[in-house]
Amino acid sequence: MLHGTTQDSCDVGPDFRMEEIMKDFLAKRDKGQLLIQRNRRLKENLLRPMQLSVSEDGYIHYGDKVMLVSPDHPETEADLFLPGDLSLCMTPDEIKAHLSNELEMPCGLSAAQAKIPVGRNTFTILCAAGEVIGQVLRYGQNFRLGITGGFDDRMLYLSSDHRTLLKSSKRSWLQEVFLTHEDSYLNCWQAAFPHPQLRLEYEGSPVPANTKILITHCHTNRGLVAHRHLFLRTYFGQEAEVAAHTYLDSHRVEKPKNHWMLVTGAPRKDLSTMLDLPKPPAEDTRALEQEREQVSDPGARSTPDARGCVPQCTLPM
Repeated sequence: MLHGTTQDSCDVGPDFRMEEIMKDFLAKRDKGQLLIQRNRRLKENLLRPMQLSVSEDGYIHYGDKVMLVSPDHPETEADLFLPGDLSLCMTPDEIKAHLSNELEMPCGLSAAQAKIPVGRNTFTILCAAGEVIGQVLRYGQNFRLGITGGFDDRMLYLSSDHRTLLKSSKRSWLQEVFLTHEDSYLNCWQAAFPHPQLRLEYEGSPVPANTKILITHCHTNRGLVAHRHLFLRTYFGQEAEVAAHTYLDSHRVEKPKNHWMLVTGAPRKDLSTMLDLPKPPAEDTRALEQEREQVSDPGARSTPDARGCVPQCTLPM
């Protein structure tokens, strides 16, 4: 009898355990606690469409929602690099992002080929020393860059600090740039005019939108830089590293990799940013187009020769 009872309990055991596992699964599914559900919510927040601020006077103001874009430029120091305009993006750790629906602090950053404003690349120009929302941002004035990541109840700040043996950027081993919820002087940045000989003259002038500028960290005096040739494997694919380091050429001028633009929204409803607006044709472009038209159709516009005579068009018989 004892042997039979033991055999019956062994037969019932696996079914009972499967029933408990199924009950636990259904309970977590109803509460939205499954790993795939939490992962989907995080991704939906980071990719949530955002609306950028439209600048009516062409300048950046405190409280504006902008994208930080590294303008496209030829990369001469490497053969493989990410081309085009790269936007600064929030980049959570790939493994931790799959295990949680919350952002780990500090959160990483990267530069991606993303031109549409979403939760992970839309920043807000925040006050640093009691400035008023709506006030024009000026060269040499402290400001902070905040991002919500598509969440409604949090604000993270773009920060940096001196590199140490235990804390540096992943690929270049330079000064790290990260996002944190702590409000401190490490969050403060300044905008500077790109040309060093005109930098003092522009000190105190309004910062124009959608124009190349330098973004310098106040505490370390290092410039924000996008390393197009250093790739990172992120939660959203292959992207470029972002760090804090100032690159100077032989003339002591910052290199194009230190250039950034504060991109605002377009006034047209069918466009997302000012970068989507078609550029007006330049004078030399129109001249080239006219020259091509004359070459393709010589009889359309006749020009006098060296003797001042206009050649006549001969029609075939």
